[in-house]
Amino acid sequence: MADRDPVPLPAEVRAKLAELELELSEGDITQKGYEKKRSKLIGAYFPQTPGMDPSMGQERRTPVTPSSSSRYNRRRSSGSRDERYRSDVHTEAVQAALAKHKERKMAVPMPSKRRSLVVQTSMDAYTPPDTSSGSEGEGQGNGDEDVGDGEEEDGGGGGGTSSSREGSISMEHWISRAVHSSTTTTSSTASSSSSTRSGGSGAAAGRLADVLAQHVHISAQQHLRHHRHHHRHKTGLLSHLSLRKRRRKAEPAGLVQNGNSEPQRSENHSAPPDVTGYTNNTANTTADGIQVERAPPGGGGSAAQRQTPKYGNAELMETGDGVPVSSRVSAKIQQLVNTLKRPKRPPLREFFVDDFEELLEVQQPDPNLPKAEGAQMAAMRGEQLGVVTNWPPSLEAALQRWGTISPKAPCLTTMDTNGKPLYVLTYGKLWSRSVKVAYNLLHKLGTKQEPLVRPGDRVALVFPNNDPGAFMTAFYGCLLAEVVPVPIEVPLTRKDAGSQQIGFLLGSCGVTVALTSDACHKGLPKTPTGEIPQFKGWPKVLWFVPESKHLSKPPRDWFPQIKDANQDTAYIEYKTCKDGGVLGVTVTRTAMLTHCQALTQSCSYTEAETIVNVLDFKKDVGLWHAVLTSVMNMMHVISIPYALMKVNPLSWIQKVCQFKAKVAYVKSRDMHWALVAHRDQRDVNLSSLRMLVVADGSNPWSISSCDAFLNVFQTKGLRPEVVCPCASSPEALTVAIRRPLEEGATPPSRGVLSMPGLSHGVIRVDSEEKLSVLTLQDVGSVMPGALMCVVKVEGVPQLCKTDEIGEMCVCTVATGTSYYGLAGMTKNTFEVFPVSNNGTPISEFPFTRTGLLGFIGPAGLIFVAGKMDGLMVVGGRRHNADDIVATALAVEPMKFVYRGRIAVFSITVLHDERIVVVAEQRPDSTEEDSFQWMSRVLQAIDSIHQVGVYCLALVSSNTLPKTPLGGIHLSEAKQLFLEGALHPCNVLMCPHTCVTNLPKPRQKQPEIGPASVMVGNLVSGKRIAQASGRDLGQIEDNDQARKFLFLSEVLQWRAQTTPDHILYTLLNSRGAIASSLTCVQLHKRAEKIAAVLSERGHLQDGDHVALVYPPGIDLIAAFYGCLYAGCVPITVRPPHPQNIATTLPTVKMIVEVSRSVCVMTTQLICKLLRSKEALAAVDIRTWPPVIDTDDLPKKKPPLLYKPSNPDTLAYLDFSVSTTGMLAGVKMSHTATSAFCRSIKLQCELYPSREVAICLDPYCGLGFVLWCLCSVYSGHQSILIPPSELEVNPALWLSAVSQYKVRDTFCSYSVMELCTKGLGLQTDSLKSRGVDLSRVRTCVVVAEERPRIALTQSFSKLFKDLGLHPRAVSTSFGCRVNLAICLQPHRLGKLADQVGNLHQPPLPDEQHRGTSGPDPTTVFVDMRALRHDRVRLVERGSPHSLPLMESGKILPGVRIIIANPETKGPMGESHLGEIWVHSGHNASGYFTVYGDEVLQSDHFSSRLSFGDTQTVWARTGYLGFLRRTELTDASGERHDALYVVGALEEAMELRGMRYHPIDIETSVIRTHKSITECAVFTWTNLLVVVVELDGSEHEALDLVPLVTNVVLEEHYLIVGVVVVVDIGVIPINSRGEKQRMHLRDGFLADQLDPIYVAYNM
Repeated sequence: MADRDPVPLPAEVRAKLAELELELSEGDITQKGYEKKRSKLIGAYFPQTPGMDPSMGQERRTPVTPSSSSRYNRRRSSGSRDERYRSDVHTEAVQAALAKHKERKMAVPMPSKRRSLVVQTSMDAYTPPDTSSGSEGEGQGNGDEDVGDGEEEDGGGGGGTSSSREGSISMEHWISRAVHSSTTTTSSTASSSSSTRSGGSGAAAGRLADVLAQHVHISAQQHLRHHRHHHRHKTGLLSHLSLRKRRRKAEPAGLVQNGNSEPQRSENHSAPPDVTGYTNNTANTTADGIQVERAPPGGGGSAAQRQTPKYGNAELMETGDGVPVSSRVSAKIQQLVNTLKRPKRPPLREFFVDDFEELLEVQQPDPNLPKAEGAQMAAMRGEQLGVVTNWPPSLEAALQRWGTISPKAPCLTTMDTNGKPLYVLTYGKLWSRSVKVAYNLLHKLGTKQEPLVRPGDRVALVFPNNDPGAFMTAFYGCLLAEVVPVPIEVPLTRKDAGSQQIGFLLGSCGVTVALTSDACHKGLPKTPTGEIPQFKGWPKVLWFVPESKHLSKPPRDWFPQIKDANQDTAYIEYKTCKDGGVLGVTVTRTAMLTHCQALTQSCSYTEAETIVNVLDFKKDVGLWHAVLTSVMNMMHVISIPYALMKVNPLSWIQKVCQFKAKVAYVKSRDMHWALVAHRDQRDVNLSSLRMLVVADGSNPWSISSCDAFLNVFQTKGLRPEVVCPCASSPEALTVAIRRPLEEGATPPSRGVLSMPGLSHGVIRVDSEEKLSVLTLQDVGSVMPGALMCVVKVEGVPQLCKTDEIGEMCVCTVATGTSYYGLAGMTKNTFEVFPVSNNGTPISEFPFTRTGLLGFIGPAGLIFVAGKMDGLMVVGGRRHNADDIVATALAVEPMKFVYRGRIAVFSITVLHDERIVVVAEQRPDSTEEDSFQWMSRVLQAIDSIHQVGVYCLALVSSNTLPKTPLGGIHLSEAKQLFLEGALHPCNVLMCPHTCVTNLPKPRQKQPEIGPASVMVGNLVSGKRIAQASGRDLGQIEDNDQARKFLFLSEVLQWRAQTTPDHILYTLLNSRGAIASSLTCVQLHKRAEKIAAVLSERGHLQDGDHVALVYPPGIDLIAAFYGCLYAGCVPITVRPPHPQNIATTLPTVKMIVEVSRSVCVMTTQLICKLLRSKEALAAVDIRTWPPVIDTDDLPKKKPPLLYKPSNPDTLAYLDFSVSTTGMLAGVKMSHTATSAFCRSIKLQCELYPSREVAICLDPYCGLGFVLWCLCSVYSGHQSILIPPSELEVNPALWLSAVSQYKVRDTFCSYSVMELCTKGLGLQTDSLKSRGVDLSRVRTCVVVAEERPRIALTQSFSKLFKDLGLHPRAVSTSFGCRVNLAICLQPHRLGKLADQVGNLHQPPLPDEQHRGTSGPDPTTVFVDMRALRHDRVRLVERGSPHSLPLMESGKILPGVRIIIANPETKGPMGESHLGEIWVHSGHNASGYFTVYGDEVLQSDHFSSRLSFGDTQTVWARTGYLGFLRRTELTDASGERHDALYVVGALEEAMELRGMRYHPIDIETSVIRTHKSITECAVFTWTNLLVVVVELDGSEHEALDLVPLVTNVVLEEHYLIVGVVVVVDIGVIPINSRGEKQRMHLRDGFLADQLDPIYVAYNM
């Protein structure tokens, strides 16, 4: 496709380009302007190859050598570019990659923040930025003029005749190439998060449409329907918020759909596209995923676009229920949906099938991946280590020699922060002081009998970086005393980032003494008594200051014993691992000496040379050269402290000039700082230097600092061959170092390697993919006396091929020998035996792994490409953290973040590593700036490394944890990120881009017919899942109420037979009796109300009356008054006086829907209904007549009404479901009486009983227990309104204890209130005499899956008050049947014998009365549940979900489990819909519209197979039945019903069924500050709303944690994370979350969220 040759540039274009270059270098034009003009100039001359950007001209194809890059360096040297990773070639590559995305600007919805969270408030921070100023290509007005310029990105040359080629290209290829391009990660967020409508794109899309139309026959209607989405798909998903503005700007381009000016259709939102289902079906993809638009050249009338601009997505947008929404939030979500509709990069075969055994499909290697093809790489031997006669036998011997022969020779000169010499340590002083330290260590610590330190013990050296003299003295003192020094950093605070890990190292080394300097000792934190506290994780140590004034003189006859170097440990150097752990590398005396000799030979050190050291002298290159090798050769070290470098970055160069130093040790950072500070210093002369050792020269990104430094200082006498990069590691010490070359020798070579190749572990020189190359410099050859080889990174240490990257291993005396105290890790690192292809070891001696990745290049030069520690293996490819940092740093403009403060690490989520980038944001950057920079970074990393970033976070300046020398403490930063304690101020998550190993979406199989299922169950011996409670006909009991058909008759009978028996007692918030009712009082009160109804209301039989009462006795009286008058009562929760606006409309709706002809209420509520606030909320003129029943007349009605037929309506039960649907069900007199009888039998209710009820009395079982059961069974009900618990949480439990109640009913919200409100008060309750030991049943009334965690914590919490753990149980009811299961008391007669409570029941006591078996709990596999299957697993197994049985099935109730689709019966332990047949089923929905279909389906369904006669009601809940081993009272095996969740609440995602509660449970567990969570879906995006209990700055910590946990545990990608305040998630009276209300509130932007994150 890209087979045309580049057109040579005409001379005038070249001239213009040169002018541009000049303007840019002089700073007269911005980078952006430069690139734009440049790409315009050369756009026409270059075809677009897939890997090449048009803006990257021919002349840039060669790797930039020092000379060619010098002009950039000079231009940029004044800016504060970062020391570590600067590479101008790379910067250009990144800019070029970003330029590709310029035209396809994408609209990533910007996160919304509450103002209090915004660092610097800026008005536009709350909407996606619309920054398309005229500079971005508005000029591409008509037709095709600029199509080739980055528009088709990788689409294939931009040729206009796509349709002619289509024969040879598969359809799928077309779709993915032309529409989505090959780098379609959704993270390619264009720089300004919005998009311009350019004519060019329309034309390109027009051609695409031709192709699609030929292939797939998209009909005109589809074109019309789909055209609206086009731009977002193809060129970067147009921001909805700027949709209207843009269309109007772009009208000249003539964007009219198919030349038609018909108004736009708005239908495409009601059926939102499925973002989450990926199919292989091409035609399907076309119809759904690609929406194209034609732009006829003529322009044509565009009336369609001239509608008035609406906010957000201007067309009608609908929620899933078809509720129109027009709001900012929903526009953003729609934008996100459109962003996500672009397909992901991996083809489907890379997804794994999750078959419940956690088997991830092994990714099949792509046959086209680059493979190593070279021969086996040979091991490389260094030169012989020459033995020089006067080399000392040990370092101590060298010190003794110089200390006695030349005591006046300078050893060390230390600088103060002004750059003046602080002191000069001579070899004589070093020797005498070291001897003194050795003597004091061995003889003056502890007692003579028990010295604290013996030879061979380890001691810590804690010295600051500005005192090398004290350190050297202490170090050599330890060597002379044969004590092992462990140099570590100064712990600054007790909680210093890495000091805890260092403490573990000291502990494992058995350190008891720490040597430190005077100044440092004074600076350590002290306790009030003046002692140094024990640092976190540290052992107890004695602090000892080895300075002359504190030391005793050794006696004349005492001399340290100076031996030859041996295998004893000389010192331990600490090393911080990738995970933050600190290891101690032991170096023996022989290794130390041999290493010094090897360095002396390779660096050609001679006696008395002067050297300048900027590095940390406690470890690594600084220690080896400036403390050890320098003493061996009697050299003079000029030590430059870090503090001086901060003040004067040029100080080291000045000292080199001043002392005419021969050698200097620096890091690339120091060279960079010198460049930045360099202002043509006239007196600088570096000609004395023969070696400039670059300690981090093995970091590929150091090369540009070296080049730039050389360019500037070559004129000051610096010779190119002086720059000597070296490679080292704590384990292998110096691995390689470049030798100083003789004059005129050829300069060293460098490798320009392809980054994609490196990510596959192979070396490909300068690939055709110009944008992603890594330039390496060699680090010289192998050390003298060493053998080096390169082995494979994973598995057996097999030699690599010549074109393969591996880990370098060295075999030499001069390496560390072990990790102190860790034998296993030591074996894997220090005792490696590399093998050749045929499996034979290449040497009999062990090798040491260096931790460096690289290869041995031509002429035996060593190249290092990265470190094992920085390696991140993502999707099987290896990426180096440093490379990713470099790419992030190359993204201009850098002014929003600090260059040196970028951390890159990987975290494991869903079986793969995910890349996280954290940067420190500058305080002055605005939200849009940061967001724009973040989106560009994502794009750049994606283009250059072909890897998605999982999370990009910005934190406030100076908040990333630091290492002692000021770098970033990576492992600590990662730890904070995973704990949710990093507190970022901006987060961008891109899980949709990176997570490519999700299980395959479930393909729904065609349903197997119900008959086959039944036969299958019979064949496999499974019973059909059905169960029933006891048969009402069989039960003999002396139930007097049975002979009455109507409750009103039962009340009259009780008023005659037991007039003074108390039926109801109402308690107030103090626990005192507010009022009570006897049988006769209730009867008389009801008579008066009936009289009022017939007189004042003139009501007829069967009229509907709304009862709007607070929970209490008036409600009960009014209910029976209605029955006496022949009216149908409807109980309605009164409006909340503090919240009329939201609660009154519901009251009004119920009154209207139930067709109530009058409202009965109290005087107080009557006033409320007519108040000003009520007028604001509803139209109060349309209320039916309102009657208040506070002052009743003395009359009684002439005649009490007796219904003619028991099947007529007794009352209506209205309730709002959790999905926000208002549904009223009809209860007939027959059903009501059957219901009361069933409960009486199940709970053994008799007149002598007392039952405490803490429930809302408006619907369901709560209403029945509050109003009906006492009248039917005659027991006394103690009524506790749940609202009173808000004032006094202990009210319910105190009442239960005070009235010695055995049976009590409550709701989950009451239980939660008690658990949270009384959690810390159990002792005070106990002291007040609260005793729950008499309770034998505490039933939670619910219409949901039992909340095991809550009931268990409630039981545990109140066990101390005597509550029996078996007392708490649950019930289950729903709309079609208000109570299906209810666990009766199970403690049998035990409750009577309170003393026996804590003993297990005797076997025969198990079965007394109706006490059934304990409710059982099973553990099911959550993954199987998503596929509608039940798989029982052991407790504690992964993905297990505990389910508790919902209680015992009520008498007279039959249950069957049916398939909700086929309506066939299911086998036992299969998941299906619970169907119920019972005398107390409701008789149907009461609706104004009379929706007959729903009615018959829910209330009178029949099975499609098997028993097709019985009429069942469908509960709408999924569950399963399981026969247990337990037996009930009748000796039958007990059938347990497990409720899983409501069908209407379940979310269908990726073809699987998820229950919100499961996801919510996972989310609540992730962070201590998440108190509540609710999830819902919108256009197949999962939205997670969390309530934050903590400071608002924790809000952004939650976003990655929530995303991680939902991915790990549920295999779902969260689309939107919303962080809100406590109490925002609406909860109904039963304690159930109202997720749909929440969803509507979110879409209408009413939640006032703290933060909304849109995951990419």
